[in-house]
Amino acid sequence: MSGPEEMSRDELIVVVRHQAAQITAMAGQLSELMETNEMLAGKLARLEHLLSRNSGNSSSPPSRDDDPGKPAPPEKNTRDKGGPNRARGKQPGAPGSHLPWTEHPDDRRDRFPQGRCECGDDLGGARDLGIVDRYQQHEIPQVAVKVIQYDQHQVRCGCGKLHTADRPDGARSGPVGYGPNLAAFAVYLMVVHFIPAHRVVALLESLTGTAPSVGFVHGMINRAAGLLTETHQRIRTLITLAHAVSCDETPLRVGPQQPPAGKKKAERYLLVAATELYTHYLLGDRSIDTFTAFVVTDLTNSVIVHDRYQNYDSAKLGTLVHQLCCAHLLRDLAGATEVYPDAVWPVQIADALRGLIHHANHAREQGLPTIDADIRDELLTRLRDGMLVGLSDTTSAGTRPGQRKARLLLEVLRDRPDDVLRFAHDLKVPPTSNQAERDLRPSKIQQKISGRLTSEARTQDRYTILGYLSTAAKHGLDKITVLRDALTGKPWMPALPAPT
Repeated sequence: MSGPEEMSRDELIVVVRHQAAQITAMAGQLSELMETNEMLAGKLARLEHLLSRNSGNSSSPPSRDDDPGKPAPPEKNTRDKGGPNRARGKQPGAPGSHLPWTEHPDDRRDRFPQGRCECGDDLGGARDLGIVDRYQQHEIPQVAVKVIQYDQHQVRCGCGKLHTADRPDGARSGPVGYGPNLAAFAVYLMVVHFIPAHRVVALLESLTGTAPSVGFVHGMINRAAGLLTETHQRIRTLITLAHAVSCDETPLRVGPQQPPAGKKKAERYLLVAATELYTHYLLGDRSIDTFTAFVVTDLTNSVIVHDRYQNYDSAKLGTLVHQLCCAHLLRDLAGATEVYPDAVWPVQIADALRGLIHHANHAREQGLPTIDADIRDELLTRLRDGMLVGLSDTTSAGTRPGQRKARLLLEVLRDRPDDVLRFAHDLKVPPTSNQAERDLRPSKIQQKISGRLTSEARTQDRYTILGYLSTAAKHGLDKITVLRDALTGKPWMPALPAPT
């Protein structure tokens, strides 16, 4: 091909037009590549953001921190825990535990040497020189089912009236049945330790020698819950009288595996309202109808501690007094620190909030009526200044993953200061909803052990029983004992507060 200097004008025009077409096509391709690259960069940023979510910077549970592809969460502050390289076992100053010697054993047994001496004499006739060693063994008796026959007699009074003895506590209709101890143990294994009914049967057979049917064992859940109706309602009432109530909700795989129309997942939600003394559960979903049916609508005279889920702010629930969970706020601040690694305001706000929580807990432990005013005001000022700086640095929601969440967090701190900091002025209000999260933890364990539960009705029965047992345990009572009491028709009932 001839060089440009040898081409005619018409030939040069053809070449230029051809090159112009090529440039236009390449410009289009470049534009498409840039758009694709921008889209892929956005996807990568979102994926990296999702992978970076852990229990320290989001509501993700600790069990998800080790999922494939997850980077290790940053090490927590171990300043007060002896450091990351502390020795295993009991730490200096920590309370110890041991098996104590008792001066009043349940049984005493003398042991003497048996057999013959090297000289040939029988040791049974040897002279006793007294006790030279003592040993106490804590042991449980071997368990075996004992069949007890109760013969109910009838007597005639002198007036001629007949009286028949009652059957023993917990007896059912029919000539043969299982006693309340065995029934309570079965319900305890299913509800507290989440052991499936068929494994409960196998366990009972191994331990006691009897094997009740799976149907009987599973049916005990409904029977036990039916005997707790009044106690369940009493616990609900007592929660509505509490000064502060922690609330939370968690998904639960219950019922059919096919999602209902309009839903992506086949799951329900377990809601909990809890205090240091009471636990109340309701199975439903995250709709406002479930929240309206829950205890929340009766908490208008209480402070409700929650995780900022939108339903708690619904006008349909009435006028509620809020305390936003500071544990969730601190996790969101940890996420903001990762989104804005060079900014000071997320760390400053988090440190101030932790300081307020620490001093509130310290004042409560010391029996003080409030936090020292100077300390509180200084921390509140630091928190507010950090919030204002953050708002000026994030004038919009941004486009990078995590920026919108950080902006919304700052707006919550700005628009709802009373709901964020109520605990700092009223020591009877807990700063977090950790109590509710602790009371929901059994449902997470159950899902890992048993998986999907088939019946919504039996699942509500399970959590009616669990709420009763949790409340009893918070009052220092033994779970098996109060469960047996319920199955004998005499459930433990928490007392109503004395009138003021």
